[in-house]
Amino acid sequence: MKKDLVAKAKKWLEEEKMRLETELSKFSHRNPKSTENNFETDFQNAGDSEDENASEVAQFSDNLSLEDELEKAFRDVESALKQIEKGDYGICKYCHQPIDERRLIARPTSSSCIQCKKTLTQEV
Repeated sequence: MKKDLVAKAKKWLEEEKMRLETELSKFSHRNPKSTENNFETDFQNAGDSEDENASEVAQFSDNLSLEDELEKAFRDVESALKQIEKGDYGICKYCHQPIDERRLIARPTSSSCIQCKKTLTQEV
């Protein structure tokens, strides 16, 4: 793996991690009882009328879905950063072969090569 590619990936991953944390902090907080970076969506109280309650529930539901997606992306970023630290960034976790650099440029959080990903998603 080229060092400049790893350095660029690390920089992007660190920036992405900060962006995701910022987005998550807008409507959720870290779970202090969790040893992992789990977030919990905050329930915003807009008022006591029926329409305000309906709005609260709808917003909470939307935020739960958004939290789930952002949290998954956050875990992928953290996993890729850990791989860089261990020195095995860019190695497929299934076949242990190098991941094509074009894939890593397109998706720096990739943990599997194209062939293994296709096999896993049954695209073969």
